[in-house]
Amino acid sequence: MTATIDAPATGPTFMQVSGARKVKDRIATVLVYLSFAVAVIPLVWVVYTVLVRGLGATLSATWFTESLSGLLGRDPGGGAYHAILGTLLQGVVCAIISVPIGIMVGIYLVEYGGNSRLAKTTTFMVDILTGVPSIVAALFVYAVWIAIFGLPRSAFAVSLALVLLMVPVVVRTTEELLKIVPTDLREASYALGIPKWRTITKVVIPTALSGILTGVMLALARVMGETAPVLLLVAYAPFINTNIFEGNMASLPLMMYVERNNPTAAGTDRIWGAAVTLILIIALFNVLATVLSKYFAVKTK
Repeated sequence: MTATIDAPATGPTFMQVSGARKVKDRIATVLVYLSFAVAVIPLVWVVYTVLVRGLGATLSATWFTESLSGLLGRDPGGGAYHAILGTLLQGVVCAIISVPIGIMVGIYLVEYGGNSRLAKTTTFMVDILTGVPSIVAALFVYAVWIAIFGLPRSAFAVSLALVLLMVPVVVRTTEELLKIVPTDLREASYALGIPKWRTITKVVIPTALSGILTGVMLALARVMGETAPVLLLVAYAPFINTNIFEGNMASLPLMMYVERNNPTAAGTDRIWGAAVTLILIIALFNVLATVLSKYFAVKTK
């Protein structure tokens, strides 16, 4: 007769969390929530104040369809169509120049540059441009475009200044997103005999495209709210101008600055209305970035 001995039951063992760790965890949680509140409360306060004071002007029937042409500063009515159009035109021209340059530089740094001297120099210059204030970019364009070449102040000069602010953001976004593309995808493509340039265009870029588009849209939303370039490089016009190379052109930041010198109730309404409109445009670009990110995301099924 054989005796059987039951083996002791085995199972997962859990470490007891000490009281000190629980206290530290709760303190860290409280600090995180406090930091979140410190960041969000001023933001909500600013947005609420702008909406309360400027929403009335934007709800006017003529705000999005008419300009201020022919109106005196004290006259009520009119709209911000000329400023909205100018803001969008300057932003679109800036994006047309910035996006190809930024994406191509990012591709070079990740896929071709390596540790070469040119890649290191490019990275160093991008780091410098990232921290350049908008007023410095505007002064540089003013010195080159107007003082040296003698060209007139125009909306195109504003777009050039915005390019200096947008390119480093696009480069950094592209660079970081290309770095997180798995190396296995590249190696699998090379193993099939596909050349490097085609691997980049057909495998690497489509994989990172959703994130790149999101970064581009956020960068564009940021530069469209800059004030220094429009103050130095173009004059305000209360009428509609679609020629970016000639003549004065309004924009929402410039409209707010000009109406700041208008002490009447109409001027105050236009300032807050322009602020609300600019916030709505930036919010729209953020929503569009989210939609594009989901649409161009790589499908796993």
